[in-house]
Amino acid sequence: MGRPKSKVMMVPQGSFFQRFPQTPAAKVLLSILAAVIAFLVRWLLNPALGSYVPYITFFPAIAFSAWYCGVVPALLTTVLALLAAQYWFVSPVHSLRLAGPEQLAALLVFLLVSGIIIAISELHRRRERDLRVARGELELQVEQRTVELNAANQSLRDLTSRLLQLQDDERRRIARELHDSVGQMLVALNMNLSALGGDIERLAKTANTVKDSTSLVESLTSEIRTISHLLHPPLLDEAGLASALRWYVDGFAERSKIKVDLDIAADFGRFSRELETAIFRVVQECLTNIHRHSDSPSAKIRLTCSANDIRVEVKDRGIGIAPAKKMAMETTGIPGVGVRGMHERLRQLGGNLDINSDGNGTCVVARLPISSSTSTAAA
Repeated sequence: MGRPKSKVMMVPQGSFFQRFPQTPAAKVLLSILAAVIAFLVRWLLNPALGSYVPYITFFPAIAFSAWYCGVVPALLTTVLALLAAQYWFVSPVHSLRLAGPEQLAALLVFLLVSGIIIAISELHRRRERDLRVARGELELQVEQRTVELNAANQSLRDLTSRLLQLQDDERRRIARELHDSVGQMLVALNMNLSALGGDIERLAKTANTVKDSTSLVESLTSEIRTISHLLHPPLLDEAGLASALRWYVDGFAERSKIKVDLDIAADFGRFSRELETAIFRVVQECLTNIHRHSDSPSAKIRLTCSANDIRVEVKDRGIGIAPAKKMAMETTGIPGVGVRGMHERLRQLGGNLDINSDGNGTCVVARLPISSSTSTAAA
């Protein structure tokens, strides 16, 4: 990618000289004005100075012209200063004639000092110009790197979104295969073992072994069915979010011994698959975190739906987020993997996530907007 080209200003931002026009004619007029002002000051001082130091007030004018206008205007100021001082303030006045070697020496000193002033000012002007050019190029590089970084961040967000979508699709596929293929084979195996147990009832030991195997197969079937439903509950697609959440909360409370209060309207409507999946995963992640980290005896889930958005609130009465982890999250802005996944799911749908935690528990609030194209009639 080529570097963008841009003009670099030759005058530093905020400088005094920016108030004046930058055309050559304006610079010449400015240098003449400087010479005139220096002449007027010297003329006002003439009663006190007489012919002593006739060039003294012209040095600032030359320095000003050299600094702000350039070499040519500074030379013009020098010539005008020389003529004005020689004609008005050097004896004999009103004449350009040199009266002696002392006046010639003073003239040469004036020219030498003026040349030094012009040379130093021009050197400084060139250095400032080089610095401005370098600064402009650096700013262009920073701007280019910023654009590249923004593009990289956008690509990363797109990749994260795609990975989450693939994860949901893969969970749905695994759940379907476990139910359709492995589940059917386990049912057939259970039937065969049951039949075999009936044929060999006379062999008590063998019958007991077969009965134990049948019990193990039934437990395995139940466990696989539970895992399949946890990966992606069929109720979420068939009956909607409300039914899926009630089923999941009942199972979670039974497994974890944590009392869960689910507050959701009986006529809670149906929404798009993406929206219902995101809400279900947020509730699932919150309850998992409560079970693992909070030591809370109970949890409360409340879903409310307005005309514009859905609000999901999950609260517990546990120990809250550890101070060290909370400080790290606030300092670095990097949450854990589960929280990061919730943030990303909600961001894809235009929602947001708020987490408040103290010694009395944690409250997670998720909000997702509802568009007319995502909501459907209540089942």
